[in-house]
Amino acid sequence: MKRAAVTRRLIGLLLLAGGHPSAGFAQDALQPYQLVRSLQLIQDRIAAGDHAALPMQAKLLEMADARLRAANAEDYKDPKNFRALLVYGMSGGNPVTVEAATSRATTDPQSLAIAKGVIDYLNGRPGEAIEALRPIEPMALPPDLGAFLALVKGSLLAGDQPATALRLLDEARLLSPGTLVEEAALRRSVGLAVAQGDAARFALASTQYVERYLYSPYASQFADSFVSGVIALHMSISQDKLGDITSMMDPEREKVIYLRIARRAAIDGLNDLSAFASARAEQGRDGNTNQDDPRALLYASLSTVTSGTIEDVRAKLGKIDRTRLSEGDRALLDAAQAIAGEVVAPPTALPEEKPAPVAAEQPAAPEIATPQNADDSGLPPVEGAIAEQPAATAASGGPAANAPDTAAVASADAATVMPASAPSPAAAKGLADPTDAAMTRTRRQLDLIDQMLGAAPK
Repeated sequence: MKRAAVTRRLIGLLLLAGGHPSAGFAQDALQPYQLVRSLQLIQDRIAAGDHAALPMQAKLLEMADARLRAANAEDYKDPKNFRALLVYGMSGGNPVTVEAATSRATTDPQSLAIAKGVIDYLNGRPGEAIEALRPIEPMALPPDLGAFLALVKGSLLAGDQPATALRLLDEARLLSPGTLVEEAALRRSVGLAVAQGDAARFALASTQYVERYLYSPYASQFADSFVSGVIALHMSISQDKLGDITSMMDPEREKVIYLRIARRAAIDGLNDLSAFASARAEQGRDGNTNQDDPRALLYASLSTVTSGTIEDVRAKLGKIDRTRLSEGDRALLDAAQAIAGEVVAPPTALPEEKPAPVAAEQPAAPEIATPQNADDSGLPPVEGAIAEQPAATAASGGPAANAPDTAAVASADAATVMPASAPSPAAAKGLADPTDAAMTRTRRQLDLIDQMLGAAPK
């Protein structure tokens, strides 16, 4: 009831200030802390999904800035007004206003130290801000100020001290639950958990964010961190857990999230994850499937483009309406169709080789010492076609990017398994072994997929 009464009064003041040329007295009638508190209430409504309050936020920022500039030294003797100035600054306020007001204020040394840190923070001097704020514990301050200070310190330390930053973000949430501060702290915790490789923390923070702030205007930043986290932590997050988190979203947001995961997973060579996310995107909810969405069809096809059902995949790719795809997805479609065509193309016949004439007197082949652990079977290595295959590019991000160089391994084996002058069975028979040729072809197709997907825009 109290919040509702404050909000009603605030709306009346805003209408008065906006509808009368000389109604500047409306903001003068309020103390600085009252205006800043009203600004926080509006921001909390926005964080909860009330986008209609955005214009009110803009007007309140303007009113608070003017009131804080006009406040005199006597106004700032009230600790609530000086704390309001600091909260305004840490909410993204005007640094000029904060600095000018601080120069007029007479307050305790700790508050002045916080003001210095806030001014450095607003002016893009993170090193100086960290030094000024380092000795100050947010939990020892009044909750309205401590919550914002914990959020600012956590943001400043995120790069160099992620574990400390996560603790500070937890303190911010504890001091200010259900507010824009908690929304921002949760959103940043998701990204920090990914950087720390902490799958449990990532899943918990994501669940809490989706439960409370899915309709925040800043939720798109959460979505970016969430998709990146699912890709980075795919070995540690089960599909069931992923399904639990997304089931709390509305059907449209869930579909978009799964489409983004499927695309990233396909590009990074995570076929199982791409297939799962594509299937969930197609499945839909409430009886509404997304099987006609060209993106879902494309990403599902990418994960199976070299499977035994290649004809079905080619048929699906052929039905995709490329005019409904983005430029990047059209490049992926072209790559998938090219690879699918390579898979079903008939093998090229290799010309027969005539055996070379044997000289009347041929010197004996020199004996080559081999390591004790070398293969003594006398079998030759796989024919040189593998050494000629294109290497997968690291840009693909798939398993091939971290795999050992097949050509180098084959060459090393060839030097230790058999003498250089020993003829291969393929040369003796005059043609290549069909099994070796098939293996070589499959490897080449997989490498081409990695290259083409890796070159596609992410």
